Amino acid sequence: MVKKSIITVKDTNIRTMTINGIDYVCITDIARQKNAEEPKDVVKNWMRLKNTIEYMGLWEKLNNPQFKGVGFDPLFQEAGSNAFTLSPTKWIEQTNAIGIVCVAGRNGGTYAQRDIAFKFANWVSVEFELYLVKEFQRLKEEEQKQIGWSVKRELSKLNYRIHTDAIKQNIVPAEIDAYHKSLIYAEEADVLNVAMFGITAKEWRDANPDKKGNIRDYATITELICLSNMENLNAVFINDGLPQSERLIKLNKIAIQQMNVLEYDTGRKLLR
Repeated sequence: MVKKSIITVKDTNIRTMTINGIDYVCITDIARQKNAEEPKDVVKNWMRLKNTIEYMGLWEKLNNPQFKGVGFDPLFQEAGSNAFTLSPTKWIEQTNAIGIVCVAGRNGGTYAQRDIAFKFANWVSVEFELYLVKEFQRLKEEEQKQIGWSVKRELSKLNYRIHTDAIKQNIVPAEIDAYHKSLIYAEEADVLNVAMFGITAKEWRDANPDKKGNIRDYATITELICLSNMENLNAVFINDGLPQSERLIKLNKIAIQQMNVLEYDTGRKLLR
């Protein structure tokens, strides 16, 4: 699976992609800092250096079991001589390298594993490398936050099944049509929404007509953790036969208490 994105470094768009868990940065885009017209030549000039080949070879030996040492050795011996040239394609074909990837087509370019790319950026410009590393780290932090949010959202969905099962077993009448059944589930979902956010799903939609999804799609990771806990607790309360009004008050108090523990939050109000 290939995941692509773009980061902006000193007003320059740098493409990145992740392949099988390995992060790559487009060194063709970086090379434009040195030669906007012929960035390929910049990459080739860097790759012909003995230090570059030594570094890329060591990276492959550490990370690529299929790396061809017999293809690497003659390149390393010739590196640095006046007649020596090396293209990304030749490097890949001769050594079976994975640290360099060539993407063909109009919007193609040469990508390098992030450590190799940072090495190249340092050779192009120390200043540019520092900005690149900082922006790349910011990108990965944002991706981790999104992954964390998605995990918590899925956890909340799984716990919601426990919640809906308790509703089905204890609240939904045996003989009822699908429409009125959906109203009961929606009403119980709003018990959690009001306890957590202070508003119903409809009130949120009316207040946010331009937003897609629902109120939970815009919840923070902390709020999703709290919601997940509340779904389990509400299921227990339902199984214990507590009336809805009493459950709402209890859940609201729990939401405030847990949010104060998870993150200092004084903006939520107790329901009366």
